[in-house]
Amino acid sequence: MALEHEDVRRAAHLARLSLNDDEAAHYADDIRRILEMVDRLQAVDTQGVAPLAHPLDSTQRLRADEVTEGDERERFQRCAPAVEDGLYLVPRVVE
Repeated sequence: MALEHEDVRRAAHLARLSLNDDEAAHYADDIRRILEMVDRLQAVDTQGVAPLAHPLDSTQRLRADEVTEGDERERFQRCAPAVEDGLYLVPRVVE
């Protein structure tokens, strides 16, 4: 896939990034090299290779999933600065 200078400009515009010509050229070169690496990876014959979820063949020793603490919702709500109908009230962050 050929990456054009204008493709980088368009992607930057969509991402609301301001790039000058030097930055756009630099990023175009970086993206081109990444795409070349992806092409090389796609050319590798992986027929008969089992997929891996993790490169290391190890298992985690997990503890039993047991409740270790009781329900302290009421205690926590008594400590909260503002509660209404069992819900925590917090300042509005989005208008």
